[in-house]
Formats: sequence, C-alpha cells, structure tokens
Amino acid sequence: MKLPALLPDRGTRHSADQDVRFCRGRDGARLAWAIHGSGPPVIVVSCWLSHLQHDWRSPVWQHFLRDLGEFATIVRYDERGFGMSDWDITDFSLEARYGDLEALVEATGFERFALLGMSGGSPVAMAYAARHPQRVTRLILYGTVSPEPTTFEGHRLDVEETFRSMIRVGWATEDPLFRRVFTRIYIPNASEEQMRWFDDLERMSTSPANAVASRLAQQAVDVADELPRIDAPTLILHAVGDRAAPFGKAVKVAGQIPDARLIELDSANHILLAGEPAWARFLSEVRAFLGPERWADDGLAARPAEPLSGRELDVLRQAARGLGNEAIAAELGLSVRTVERHLSNAYGKLGVAGKAARAAAVAAVLRRDLA
Repeated sequence: MKLPALLPDRGTRHSADQDVRFCRGRDGARLAWAIHGSGPPVIVVSCWLSHLQHDWRSPVWQHFLRDLGEFATIVRYDERGFGMSDWDITDFSLEARYGDLEALVEATGFERFALLGMSGGSPVAMAYAARHPQRVTRLILYGTVSPEPTTFEGHRLDVEETFRSMIRVGWATEDPLFRRVFTRIYIPNASEEQMRWFDDLERMSTSPANAVASRLAQQAVDVADELPRIDAPTLILHAVGDRAAPFGKAVKVAGQIPDARLIELDSANHILLAGEPAWARFLSEVRAFLGPERWADDGLAARPAEPLSGRELDVLRQAARGLGNEAIAAELGLSVRTVERHLSNAYGKLGVAGKAARAAAVAAVLRRDLA
C-alpha cells in the first residue's frame, strides 16, 4: 500500500519490512511510529515497554508483528518517554497520551481503522474509541488494565513501593537482577533466551525516572465513564493466569462496554509467546473479528483493504465526470493541492499507480457505485 507522505519535521528510516517514521504530539514531543503488513489498518496503542527496532527483532514480539501483519496493516508506536520516542518527558497523563494518539492518527492519514489497545495502552484506546466513534471500526483489547484508578493499602502498598524502589535502583544497571523480577511477572513461561531479551528491553526502553513516573500516571488513570459510550464492536482477549494484569480487570471492562465479547486465553503470560496454544487462539479470534474489514479482491472491481474516505470518493466521482483537478477543487471548495492529496491517497488504497492510475481509480469507483 502507498504510505502517507512525510511531514517536514519527520524523519524516516527502514528496518527490514517495517517503515519507521516520526511525528509530534500535541505538546511537541517527538513520537516514533512504524507501519508494516497489508490489509485493513489496525493502530496498536502500545504497552509502555516498547522499542520499535528492538521489538522487530525480538524472540518475544517478532511473531506478534509478523503474524498480524499477514492479514492487517499494523501501525504501532513508542509511547512518549519510551523506545525511539522522546525521553525528555514530564507529562505521562492520560490526556497527554491521548493527544499523542490523536496526533499519530493524523500522521497516518487513515480515516477509519481498528484499534488494538495493549495492556497499559488499553485505557488510551478505550478513551479514543468513546470520543471518536466515527473513526474506530473495531476495538480490540488485550491484557487490559483497570479502567479506574488503582489504590494500594497495607501489604499491597508495601509491595508496590518495593517495585518502585527496584526500578529506581536496578532498571539501568548492567546486572538484570532486579529487572528479572518484572520479566518473570510478564512472561513466566518464557525460555531463558526470551527472558534475557526482555531484561534488555526494560533497560533500553526508558530511564528509571520515566519508568516510575509512567507507572504512577497509569495507576491514576480513570476512563470508567468512557466505557459505556463505546459503540464500536469490541473484542477483549485476556490470559486467565496473567499476573501483570489479573483476569478480573478484563471482566470488569467487558461488563461496562456494551456488547463486548470476552475471550479467555489459557496462559499465564502477559505477553503471549510463539508456539503456545493461547497465541494460536488469539490470532484466530483477531483474524475472524477483523473479517468484515477485509475486502474481496477481484481486479479493478476490488474494494480497497482500507476504505476510501467520503472526501476521496467525492473527488473521484468528480473525476469520473471528466473534470480536471482545478475544476474539482472549485466544485468541492477545496484547494488544488488538497484534491491532489485525496487522489494520491485513493490511488494508494486502490493499489493503482502510474499514468493509468486516475482511469483505474475512476473505474473502480464507478463499479462500486453501480453495485
């Protein structure tokens, strides 16, 4: 598929089959995002531990990226303060992260898309789905956290304070002793190779100060009032033995989102690993859930994997009348440059290029309208 043009303040570099780009959040924070795969667009609202390049090569995440990319166009990003995004961050609030997602969506150029909220990213995905129902076609939540603020008392408070101290003391050290505690919580059934990789991810993903600040901000998140307003079809998948995000959190979320479907996955891993039956179940459920978003391929009559926007259809219909770009701009009250951008996006979605692109795109739209 044709990727949206880069904005002037973005850079780009390539790693294997993913395209890594940059955009800026509402407050100017530089955000790294990547796109790969083919099919309907799915924007992954990532968990806080991520690094776009490190994850791409990892024995923990590689199957996730490869397998989903077989049937969907996957967009994912490093949250503010993590991975390849800016680390010099002080605001880790829900609204700051929500603003980052809005900025990312605009950077991709997608009009409509599915959202996949992962772990600590799930509240951001839920808030976006509730506030932008016209853009979110489907909502998938995996390893979701509580929609309400997390409070600690007694022994639980002692444990949480210990975790925060371990992050401050051991997060950035060569010795993974303290980080291994978190690794065993997230992927208890992993091999030693996978655990070593995750130990390294923790250290390279962010600074100890950011890790603690982000953890505190996520524990204060409150999106409970947003959930009943989500009207996108919603699929929730959760490992029943998950210690990082206990299964009860998924039950609570499923009970508050209208008509949400909850799938129990037989695993103790917060991050499902390649080869375990729970991963095959996850993949099967997600593929089936995205099924209505996929379009049959029948040559020029094919519908695009990513639906054309209303404005793109308007522009192509005017082109079908034989109007040039300037006439289309005058007819629709747009600038010529905007008309050219809509045409370029439509060509990419329809998979047409070259001198015949305009005629092929018009033919596809005419066939769609006649159907």
